Amino acid sequence: MITAVIFDLDDTLYDEINYCRSGFTSVSEFLADLPQAPPAEPIFDCLWKHFTAGNRTKTFNTALDQLGIDYDDKFIGELVKVYRNHIPKITLPADSKDILDQLHGRYTLALLTDGFLPAQQLKVQALGIEKYFNCIVYTEELGRDCWKPSPVGFEKVTEILNVKPQDIVYVADNAKKDFIAPNKLGFMTVQIIRPARIHTESSDQPDAAPQYVIHKITQLPDLFG
Repeated sequence: MITAVIFDLDDTLYDEINYCRSGFTSVSEFLADLPQAPPAEPIFDCLWKHFTAGNRTKTFNTALDQLGIDYDDKFIGELVKVYRNHIPKITLPADSKDILDQLHGRYTLALLTDGFLPAQQLKVQALGIEKYFNCIVYTEELGRDCWKPSPVGFEKVTEILNVKPQDIVYVADNAKKDFIAPNKLGFMTVQIIRPARIHTESSDQPDAAPQYVIHKITQLPDLFG
């Protein structure tokens, strides 16, 4: 019997693309303060164009080249810090809030999220969701090698909640890495496919596929309610 629900964060409880937009806005405002730099709006447009075209690893470099702004590796590192440490302008979607309100009190809830620690903590604070969870595990605090698909974060949550794996459902979005460990551990696994999701990859690894797929988070209780 399902007694605990563990949620992923990005593209599970909210659209991560909104966080990316917020981060690039902060970087644009930072760059606009440089001498002889263009205004923030065209800087953002340039960053956003390259990011949404699929450049996810060299967005800053490519945009700065186009904008004619000099940089080195140290400066790129500063922009990365601005992005990760900014106060995100994101909100919890109404359907996610409704589900958390509905499940809170009926099930033990937890949050398990990969990503750089300040950024993930700031996202949780901005969304105002701490109150829903009996525990929040940031895998970055356990070590970079504990990011998914490592089982360490899942084992940590199971230990904290003192719940048997077969009584847990894990809800996440990324079919490439999210479900490998919980499937092996015996969790029930559910993939949510949000229309604006960033990660659309899949994996041919054993145990990578979720057991269930939903397209609206409001469908979740029907699977185990």
